Amino acid sequence: MADDQNQTDKPNALPDEGQMLDRLPVTIQSQYIKDLSFENPNAPMPLRNSEGKPAIGVDFAMDAKRLELDDFENSYEVSLYITVKASKGEITTFIAELEYCMMVTLNDVPEDKIHPLLLIEMPNYMFPFARQIIADLTQKAGYMPFLLSPVNFKALYRKQFGGPQPNVHERSSEKEKETA
Repeated sequence: MADDQNQTDKPNALPDEGQMLDRLPVTIQSQYIKDLSFENPNAPMPLRNSEGKPAIGVDFAMDAKRLELDDFENSYEVSLYITVKASKGEITTFIAELEYCMMVTLNDVPEDKIHPLLLIEMPNYMFPFARQIIADLTQKAGYMPFLLSPVNFKALYRKQFGGPQPNVHERSSEKEKETA
C-alpha cells in the first residue's frame, strides 16, 4: 500500500512536460516596451512648487494584431496603451505615454474566444509590468512614483468593443454604488 502511495507522488506520474505545454491555450513569447515618452514641459517649476496635488488623468486602450512570422504560427502582438497626464491648474506637470506589448502564440483557441482573450486576459498579465514602468518613470523624473490603480479590462473591453451586458449581480452592485 505504501508503494502505491509513493507511485502517485513521483514526478513521472504527471503528464510529460511537452504534453502539458501542447495543451496550454496561450504561450507568451515576449514582452517589451514598444514606445515610451515622458514630457516634463515646465520643469523645474512643478518640481519646486509643491502646493497642492496635481489633477491626474489616466487613459487606457488595447489593441491586437496578427503577426506573420515563419517560426511562430498563430501569433499576435497585443498592445496596452497608457497615457498619464498631470497638471496643476493651467500648468502641465508631466505627460507619460507608454505602449507596452506582448507577443503571444495561441494554441487551439476557438475563433470566437480569440478577441476577448487577447484584449482582456493578456492586458491583465501585462498590467503589473506596465504599472511598474510608469512608477519608475515618474520617480526618475523627480516626482513621487505614480502607481496606477487596478484596471477592469473586461469593462474597458465592453466600452471599446461592445459585448455582453453585465449580469444581474453586476448591475445591482453598480446601482448600489450610484445610490451610495
